[in-house]
Amino acid sequence: MNKENHINWPQKHKVLNVGVSATTYDEVVHLIMLAAKKSIPALVTALPVHGVVTANSDPKFFSKLDAFNLVVPDGQPVRWALNWLYHTNLKDRVYGPEMMLRLCKKAAEEGISIYLYGSHPYVVEKLQRNLIKQYPDLIVAGYESPPFRQLTRQEDCDTINRINKSGAGLVFIGLGCPLQDNFAYEHQGKINSILLCVGAAFDFHSGNKIMAPGWMQQYGLEWLFRLMQEPKRLFKRYFYTNSTFVFKIIFQTINQKVLRK
Repeated sequence: MNKENHINWPQKHKVLNVGVSATTYDEVVHLIMLAAKKSIPALVTALPVHGVVTANSDPKFFSKLDAFNLVVPDGQPVRWALNWLYHTNLKDRVYGPEMMLRLCKKAAEEGISIYLYGSHPYVVEKLQRNLIKQYPDLIVAGYESPPFRQLTRQEDCDTINRINKSGAGLVFIGLGCPLQDNFAYEHQGKINSILLCVGAAFDFHSGNKIMAPGWMQQYGLEWLFRLMQEPKRLFKRYFYTNSTFVFKIIFQTINQKVLRK
């Protein structure tokens, strides 16, 4: 590979066998913008506990994540696991919604256009208005809400053509895990942009849902806040994924200590 077209993506470490990038907001923004300016396509996802546990039990999803250039520690527990298991000394997580705002700010400054793909029509419509209001120089090359079903072959071709013709350097995808990650993986080499899976960022930045207070985010309690907002939908997910994550991290810790002896 030509050195001019090479990006030194940060090292990944295995958290429940899933490769997670030991990185920071500053590094992520710098590398993504560098890739965008060089027109180097890439796959990026912000992975919370739910995503790590899902990938750990789903071989197909696991193999797809392995192809991502950046798998950032979206949740505080994921960051804690990196620090605990590998002494990465990360001071903060790389939260998808915050990553999105920082990238939009930088994109506005450097004239890199963005595309918004996901969520409901009224959400993505308000999202693009809010982003332009916050960053007046931001170029939103396009936005759309896909149907909540598998796209037909023609629909998929049309989507690829729309995004490519828009000339967007960054494509933010808000379909939820693992749908957004599957979409990004399946469109690598087809969409000529950096594909960024940012989860609930669309809902938060459009005002459709309320983000957890800063102190709850800092102490890894965002899941509790979201559970209080949507108990019926999220109870089973958080009860299973959180307990599974803790149990398996303990097992991984013991296993790594045994191997080091």
